[in-house]
Amino acid sequence: MSNYPPKLAELVEDFQSITDRSERAEALIEIADRFPEVRVPAHVAQKPYPEENHVTFCESDAYVWAIDNPDGTVKYYFDVLNPQGLSAMAISVVLDEAYSNQPVEHAAALDTELVFKLFGREISMGKGQGLMGIIAMVRGEAQKRMQKSN
Repeated sequence: MSNYPPKLAELVEDFQSITDRSERAEALIEIADRFPEVRVPAHVAQKPYPEENHVTFCESDAYVWAIDNPDGTVKYYFDVLNPQGLSAMAISVVLDEAYSNQPVEHAAALDTELVFKLFGREISMGKGQGLMGIIAMVRGEAQKRMQKSN
């Protein structure tokens, strides 16, 4: 089906079976409820956050950090400053659960099509761009690490 890690592939498959928009929204809200688990801790970053971690075009004012683990994997942290930014929170949780503490090759191959697979094709252009920006930052951090190791 895809090159997603197994847990994410299963989630994508589940979401593709959801045809009702409100059911999809409910499922994404449930995921967003786990956002506090992926929020950047104070020992990694404190407000005001550096601009280099800011996601361009994200309406929810999202930030991404990639912290190297001793085993060569990366732990991703996120923050979403807009308390209404449930979609940004949901994609942050999905990315953390699928790609944190995993080989960077997985995240380096991440594609932004994931936004449509989870949020549906009817997502607004502005929201979609912001969510793709979050994915692009995670992918970019993974790709930087792969280039350094080569």
